[in-house]
Amino acid sequence: MLSNGPRRTSPLQRINRRLGVLRQQSISREREESTDMVQKISERRSVDLSAYPDLIVIVLGMRVRTLSGLRTLMGFGPKIGRAGIARPEGLLHCENRIIFSFFPLHLGMRWYWKDFTSMETWARSEPHRVWWQQFLRDSGGTGFWHEAYFMRGGMEAIYDDVGGAPIGFQAFAPHCPARGAMFTARGRSKMAGEAPPAPAGVTESDLYP
Repeated sequence: MLSNGPRRTSPLQRINRRLGVLRQQSISREREESTDMVQKISERRSVDLSAYPDLIVIVLGMRVRTLSGLRTLMGFGPKIGRAGIARPEGLLHCENRIIFSFFPLHLGMRWYWKDFTSMETWARSEPHRVWWQQFLRDSGGTGFWHEAYFMRGGMEAIYDDVGGAPIGFQAFAPHCPARGAMFTARGRSKMAGEAPPAPAGVTESDLYP
């Protein structure tokens, strides 16, 4: 006699059915994880610098050595920062307020110049000349430095009253006095051509009579 009741499934059939569900769930999870991995791959980009064959990147820093250096830093830092924001001729971009360390307080900037002539002209003009003259005669409890990197090859650096732990090239390169050929950025970088006359008050003979 036939029964109209629900059809029973064997234990083996139930196990196979359950395994089929688990396989489908596993496949779904793998697809989701694969999609997430594709979405998480970073977007890598670069830049074409072929239009800037004479580009110069210069990193500047001021490190506090004494308590009075805090006042010096607060005085010089904003002035130099505003000069960069004013975008003098030849300055392509500037990034101010770089923090190298909090103790000792050590702040910096990174500027991008179109060429050496633009950078040199600005450094020898007002107001930079006045700041530099004041600083070289009295660093006010701070140390100031810069390192410059040239697209055409070459690098140069200066470190004025920078005490404490070595910075940048100082950490591995021999030290030497910044006198004679090493007094100017043009001389240190072995840049061709003669440097324009330095403004009064910041020449080597003015500072080291």
